[in-house]
Amino acid sequence: MPVDSAPERSLRTLVVDDEPLAIERLQILCAQTAGIDLIGTATDGEAALRLVDALKPDLLLCDIAMPGLDGMGVAKALEARADRPAIIFCTAFDQFAVAAFDVAAVDYLLKPVSGDRLAKAVARVQEKMQAPQANVAATDWLDEFWVPHRSEMIRIAATDIERIEAERDYMRLHIGPRNFLLHQTISELERRLDPERFIRLHRSTIVRRDQIAKLRHDGLGVWHADLADGTEIRIGRTYLPAAKALAGR
Repeated sequence: MPVDSAPERSLRTLVVDDEPLAIERLQILCAQTAGIDLIGTATDGEAALRLVDALKPDLLLCDIAMPGLDGMGVAKALEARADRPAIIFCTAFDQFAVAAFDVAAVDYLLKPVSGDRLAKAVARVQEKMQAPQANVAATDWLDEFWVPHRSEMIRIAATDIERIEAERDYMRLHIGPRNFLLHQTISELERRLDPERFIRLHRSTIVRRDQIAKLRHDGLGVWHADLADGTEIRIGRTYLPAAKALAGR
């Protein structure tokens, strides 16, 4: 007779937010969400670190924009700890999504946080805690992104992105027929993307290398890259040597 697997234990959870109404809302959501055992709240980053030392939570539901030590600061302060709790950021702003990966946050929820999204994020934490820890080589390159979509943040694998185009303070990520806006500078994205996979062709354009079908020039010294989907990218002079290196020139 098959034996049922043991139920997942509830995560000892600490809520960190400087807004009383936000704490109250998260308290209500935690009470309604399976897998959460709320053990305390903190209204600033310094208090959060003290409570982490005292209570040893499994999970932090943490705001980012707080006076004094902000949510990123809390995550960085906990980064080297062997008993580091999992972190789910709960914030009203989408521009911290790339930085959140730097501190290995498990998820990134936009306020007002919905019960459904919180439940999915908690399930991700439980899944990560139960998975065997593999010895994975550390890398400086981003392999996925959180991007805002229909009032929530969704994950996109970097390897799925075909090209990136700058639009003022935002980057448009093209993935087949779909595209998403990410609040980030193109220079910061270029720094975080694997140069073996991506190449910058213009001050406002980065493309995945395997999307480049051919390079050509117009006879007047202007070079273009034709992509697999038919898109034509004018190559900036600054980026031309790297582009020509693709063809061994």
